Amino acid sequence: MFITLKAAEGGEIWLKIKMYKRPNGTFGVRNRIAVIPTVACVNHIVQSIASSVDIADAYTHPYGCDQLGPDLKLSFNCLKEVGIHPNNGAVLIVGLGCEEILPHNLYEAIKAEQPNTKLIVMQETGGTEFCIKKGIEICKEFSEELSLQAREETDISNLTVGVECGGSDFTSGIASNPSVGIFTEKLCSLGGKIVFGETTELMGAEDIIKDLCDTKDVYNFILSKIKRVEETAISMKVDLRGTQPSPGNINGGLSTIEEKSLGGICKIGRAQISDAINFGERAVKSGVTFVDTPGNDMACSLGLCCAGAQIIIFTTGRGTPMGFAAAPVIKVTANADICEIMSENFDLNLSDIIDGSLSIKEGGEEVFEKVISTADGNETASEKLGHREFSLYRISPILT
Repeated sequence: MFITLKAAEGGEIWLKIKMYKRPNGTFGVRNRIAVIPTVACVNHIVQSIASSVDIADAYTHPYGCDQLGPDLKLSFNCLKEVGIHPNNGAVLIVGLGCEEILPHNLYEAIKAEQPNTKLIVMQETGGTEFCIKKGIEICKEFSEELSLQAREETDISNLTVGVECGGSDFTSGIASNPSVGIFTEKLCSLGGKIVFGETTELMGAEDIIKDLCDTKDVYNFILSKIKRVEETAISMKVDLRGTQPSPGNINGGLSTIEEKSLGGICKIGRAQISDAINFGERAVKSGVTFVDTPGNDMACSLGLCCAGAQIIIFTTGRGTPMGFAAAPVIKVTANADICEIMSENFDLNLSDIIDGSLSIKEGGEEVFEKVISTADGNETASEKLGHREFSLYRISPILT
């Protein structure tokens, strides 16, 4: 392990870990290459390039055109944020040349913080086969450079972890999520950052959130986002029941959104919420930061990574294989049956909490150890299986 314990004056103990230092001052737990398309038209090229280089990931998405105003701005900003994500040591942008997310603009925005960035624009360069060949050459050069970079010792306060749940069941709220809450409290006590979202899954937990918020402004921000979800559903004349909780949640023993929310908020334990930010923004304060994200797993993962999460902890009772391109995803369950059925997809089995042979505190320590091991370079189950999914989050309808 690369962790070293050091005692400061007065006997205080903190952790030092080793990560990859980036030019903009951030630190990553991985040293990978992001291959980013500006528009869906070049997804095949991006996928072909990334599949030919071991440490390259394809950030394919269905957008880049037919977007206006805030929607276009959000897509551009999210692509920029994942481009400069600390787990990426190099970036290749692939554009077509006539899209609304302008390739040269995205290139300049990413290169300002990640100098190890290059650009291919098809309409300025060549056809499919030429661009694939050129992209592979660039990424292989990147790979050779990154293989020479060593980790550097830094304080654990430079670690940001996203906490998320999906496919929840009754075990999530009474075992998995409380264990993650213990982890959250410990990382925050050491100066690290926790980011959490899933706004739709906070309805019914407002009183608990209010007690956890550092300031009234933070609480009012979160409350306004919860009310927006409720008002949107009312304006559309739809009932959130059926999506919150989902049929799978209901089959897993969760009867109401309130029950789901009360279990979900356990992921931050008793740690105070120090800040609240919009989707696509970066977390800057130590402690816990709320990010306004949908409950959708892929969209939430995007929001957490844009906020700076180098690792995501994902609890599930029903089981899900999804990973994410920008960050390793640690899969945690306390459902013994699903862990047996989908054993290759899980990193931690906390089902002993259910039968009483493991305490919540001990479960939290297991989560902490798994996070540190992952930061050290050990691959998660989703990484080993090639689950490096990615998608953008769209906030406006298609108008053209």
